[in-house]
Amino acid sequence: MILRTAFFLAFSLIVFSCSQPENKSAASETPEQTNAANPTEKNSTKKTIVFFGNSLTAGYGLTNVKDGYVSLLQQRMDSLGLPYHAVNAGLSGETSAGGNERVDWVIKQPVDIFVLELGGNDALRGIQPEETVKNLGSILDKVKAKYPQAKLVLAGMQAPPNLGKMYADKFKAMYPELAREHGAELIPFLLEGVGGIPELNQGDRIHPNEKGQFILRENVWKILEPIL
Repeated sequence: MILRTAFFLAFSLIVFSCSQPENKSAASETPEQTNAANPTEKNSTKKTIVFFGNSLTAGYGLTNVKDGYVSLLQQRMDSLGLPYHAVNAGLSGETSAGGNERVDWVIKQPVDIFVLELGGNDALRGIQPEETVKNLGSILDKVKAKYPQAKLVLAGMQAPPNLGKMYADKFKAMYPELAREHGAELIPFLLEGVGGIPELNQGDRIHPNEKGQFILRENVWKILEPIL
């Protein structure tokens, strides 16, 4: 019971922190995010994977954003000789509504695989899951409309327990439902094996540290590898 309470407390703090403005500069200076900010730039020899999310994707709090799971995935793909370029389009504080507005600009660049990680900040605000479903569905629809051949991946999240069991259950269930409806592959829970474990999180015990980022990479890789 103590461990379960600690996990949910840490998860609630994770969601809260994801809603805060990004004060670190490291995540905004990576080559991946430079390309996201300049969508006309493209690598003609590689396919593009866009990681679209909030601070968990942006690599909030890391001294070196190259330690974030997106960069770690790039390193693995490079080591395997896979012709893919990872674009980190994470933005701290992003909600599903904000993402729905931002995605049109982000997908001006080519997209072969689109990984969507949003919704946690919606739960913090108590936004009804039906609204989050509408926004996430719209994002996936926009990507598919512009790039019909693009593969979609949806990263699942969980709501903090203080919103009640009914809300938490509806929130958790919306991700597999969205994945089925939009033909997306599902990462059941991005923070599986990391949330609530002090030694896998930064000093604030909120955001995954370098060790935790390796586990996030594995959680994503299990779903991403077969697509590659």
